[in-house]
Amino acid sequence: MTAPVRPRRSVLYLPASNARAIDKARALACDVVILDLEDAVAPDAKGEARAAAVAAVAAGGFGTRELVIRTNGLDTPWGADDLAAAAKARPDAVLIPKVSTPEDLSAARARLGDHLPIWAMIETCAAMFRLDALGAESVNVGVTAWVLGCNDLAKEMRCALTVDREPLLTAISLSLMAARAHRLAILDGVFNEIADSGGLARQCAQGAAFGFDGKTLIHPSQVEAANAAFSPAAADIAWARTVVGAFDLPENAGKGVLKVEGRMVERLHFTEAKRLLAVADAIAAREAA
Repeated sequence: MTAPVRPRRSVLYLPASNARAIDKARALACDVVILDLEDAVAPDAKGEARAAAVAAVAAGGFGTRELVIRTNGLDTPWGADDLAAAAKARPDAVLIPKVSTPEDLSAARARLGDHLPIWAMIETCAAMFRLDALGAESVNVGVTAWVLGCNDLAKEMRCALTVDREPLLTAISLSLMAARAHRLAILDGVFNEIADSGGLARQCAQGAAFGFDGKTLIHPSQVEAANAAFSPAAADIAWARTVVGAFDLPENAGKGVLKVEGRMVERLHFTEAKRLLAVADAIAAREAA
């Protein structure tokens, strides 16, 4: 049975130690909230942030938004305690940073138990040379989504991180191909310049064109642009309904190719049209809630 579609257009990182920001997130238009224990939290605040994340999950109030905890890596002094706390808190998923080998994923699964969904950060040069193996192990251990970490990847590469991300285009394409090959959701990396609304819109459009499911964000002001870029356009929804309607006609049962409004349409377009409509319906349900 196919899992229900969940909108992940806008995925907002929040420092788990910032109670005020977390409280405000319960009313934001983002699809996902990530309570961050890693980059956004200073070393001397890690324990406090961990306790706050657990308390936020227990308190709830996030509605239909997915709630995810990003832990520190297992190779840090805080990673093991983060995973133990997340296993007890049971958010919608646990995001593991700096996944470079299949063993990183199996180690996380061993500490989280059998059923808690895992998301994986793809953000190291080493990961780029193991993408297929990481995809296969992701399926094995119950990883449901990858998150591209452009900041860390650019740091390792020592490349410029421009709005159009020219040095990262190969990594972006390969990561997307690997995720899709293993039927994983995949989210775009963050845009750092909070005040640059034009740059944000351009990078969101780039990510949508590449085929990401949504974009990770660092500030609530970025939510609207991500939601707009990763929502199907009205014209695309209308065309998808036309394609699905044509293939569903009894006289077209079993046909592989149709001519619809002067365009040649194949079964692959039918499948994509149904996927797009499922996304649109999920977004409508999310916004109604």
